[in-house]
Amino acid sequence: MNIVFVTLAEASLAAQIGIPTFIIGILGLVFGVLLAIASKVFAVEVDPRVEEINEILPGANCGGCGNPGCSGYADAIVNKGEAINKCSPGGADVVAQIAKIMGQEVTEVQKNVAFIHCSSGGLKTTNWRYQYQGVFSCKSAVNLAGGPNACEWGCVGFNDCVNACLFEAIHVDEDGMRHIDIEKCTGCGACVAACPRKLISLHPIDQNVQINCSSKAKGPDAKAACGSQHSCIGCGICAKKCPAGAITIIDNLARIDDEKCINCGICATACPTKAIFDPLAGRRKKAQISADLCIGCTLCTKQCPVKAISGELKQTHTVNTELCVGCELCLGRCPKKAITMV
Repeated sequence: MNIVFVTLAEASLAAQIGIPTFIIGILGLVFGVLLAIASKVFAVEVDPRVEEINEILPGANCGGCGNPGCSGYADAIVNKGEAINKCSPGGADVVAQIAKIMGQEVTEVQKNVAFIHCSSGGLKTTNWRYQYQGVFSCKSAVNLAGGPNACEWGCVGFNDCVNACLFEAIHVDEDGMRHIDIEKCTGCGACVAACPRKLISLHPIDQNVQINCSSKAKGPDAKAACGSQHSCIGCGICAKKCPAGAITIIDNLARIDDEKCINCGICATACPTKAIFDPLAGRRKKAQISADLCIGCTLCTKQCPVKAISGELKQTHTVNTELCVGCELCLGRCPKKAITMV
């Protein structure tokens, strides 16, 4: 028969270990119960629509809606009355689904796309003041003596905008120039925020004509600094030629009001330095009036900014194709749909 002797020291050690362990276990149980009760008592009711909308949103968390991510936007829609059409990446489909959840009418989504207001910034289109050897970042380069390129308003070309784009909508060509793919661009504004010189802005996708320069230098200085030689010199010719009064000259730089611009491209044709971007140059359709449908109401003649339409009241109207700039304003004004673009 084996007899086990437990010394007084061993018993004391067991007690020192066991009692604190027991106490900690009891405290843990008590706190667990208290937390469970608190979670019920202080529970915040979450509207299930927030989660439904969050699941519909694309999850890009780009911040283009002005909220901290998609979950923040979903919460703002349900609890703060935020507009349901602010998700650029989601587009019209997402708006329609959110409208159904919220019991609202579908609101029109106007797609915005980014535009880089600079014709230089490429390896072969920039005049350099010094050789930059720092961190390969536009922000870092601009903070060092104002940047290495001669134009202090121009694109530095170190791709902060490219790196910020979540949708691979900005690419760089063989000359180092950055281009925006409007099919991929969602108008989230990430590139706008990333550019330290504020060269990028958002515009309606159908607003084609843009000033392709941001220089505020005076004429000769602007041309000398710009490697592409397509800088705006603030001459004001575009403003004088614009039939819609959409262009103003501020700080030696032409600016286009998107709401007034009719996309006629007259300014681009008139610009002596070709500083205005017009992707529709030479490809605009002309208005044509159907004699069978026209009732001679004269509404189109009053709408035409270049006086390209003529005709007497209650007589068939005609279009002077030499004067027509293809702005399509008459198209939406005709009550009989007698005008087509050809």
